[in-house]
Amino acid sequence: MKIIIHGGFFSESTTDAQTKADKQNALKAIVTQSYEYLESHTAVETAAYAVTLLENDVLFNAGTGSQIQSDGKIRMSAALMDGTTKKMSGVINIEDVKNPIEVAVQLMPFEDRILGGEGAIQFAREHGFEVFSTEIPQRRKEYEAKLGTKGLGTVGCVALDKNGNLAVATSTGGKGFEMVGRISDSATVAGNYTNEFCGVSCTGVGEDIVSNATAAKIVTRVTDGMPIKEAFAKTFAELKPYDGFAGAIGIDHNGNMYHEDSHPSMVFASYDGKDVEVFK
Repeated sequence: MKIIIHGGFFSESTTDAQTKADKQNALKAIVTQSYEYLESHTAVETAAYAVTLLENDVLFNAGTGSQIQSDGKIRMSAALMDGTTKKMSGVINIEDVKNPIEVAVQLMPFEDRILGGEGAIQFAREHGFEVFSTEIPQRRKEYEAKLGTKGLGTVGCVALDKNGNLAVATSTGGKGFEMVGRISDSATVAGNYTNEFCGVSCTGVGEDIVSNATAAKIVTRVTDGMPIKEAFAKTFAELKPYDGFAGAIGIDHNGNMYHEDSHPSMVFASYDGKDVEVFK
């Protein structure tokens, strides 16, 4: 069993030392708690569970603490994918729900599994998700001062369970001040993808990640026999011609975990049951 999570990017220029320490401690606690959950749950259940914990932590730009768009509203996206069934579910630009990833979980059994905007909101209400504001005072202050972090905050998890099954979940509160209707990479196969060979979750600038088809490329290359480290390296090299801003975490079916970013530094934590690794 293995698990790796990410919480977007850390910027030395915009985040103080205390916040960095807080994020390290939060990620360590969440990855440890999620591993304990994985011991008695499937990879799919655990990936969603870990992302729910990340959404609930105001330190990260997903769920509570999401960025505010240019019209003053918060719209979030999230996706879940099962490496065994190849099913992916998700919501795009959903509003006023506490945990977008949990709406994605509810969508998994349906034929229409990825919903956007009003359709996603309607589905959530019909399935018991109450109106919940994910805005925090810090985000409102940033919005009013126009000091957004420009897409550096997404959360994600890749889990490998005791049966060797992989799953991935990703959630984002957006990049802040984006145009209304803008779609991030998080609910696409560019930002959130897995099969039985490898699972990958991305963070960074969604447009760059989509242009590179980052998650899908890495997974495909591992599926074709390339070691996960080499698959990450080749895919991230393809971001360089346009200075693409991305980070990614992954696990292959042999339990090899890997992470990489094109710009320093993505915040992450991993746990294999023995050692916890947290970003420095």
